[in-house]
Amino acid sequence: MSQPSAAPVVERVDTAHRYEILVDGKRAGLTEYRDHGAQRVFYHTEVDTAFAGQGLAGQLVQEALADVRASGKRVVPACPYVAKFLKRHDEFADITDPVTPDVRQWLAAELD
Repeated sequence: MSQPSAAPVVERVDTAHRYEILVDGKRAGLTEYRDHGAQRVFYHTEVDTAFAGQGLAGQLVQEALADVRASGKRVVPACPYVAKFLKRHDEFADITDPVTPDVRQWLAAELD
């Protein structure tokens, strides 16, 4: 009889500027960010194709945003997936800032 798989776990990895979702200890996806003052700017989210269709991206972003709220920061959704998630989950509207040209310019320089 095989062991049931553990529930996915989301971890913040500050040294890599990302949150990761782990399934049975293996990284299944991630969402990357950079901090800009009191804002956490999310710019990329992905889930490995082997884990697609399991709702992991949604769980990852949900838990990452809850962590941002707990830390007292604000969210800037430069990542298209995070932006789409926020449109469907207005419970984070109170901590969401728009993606401005200044933020885009800052992010481009940060990632260069």
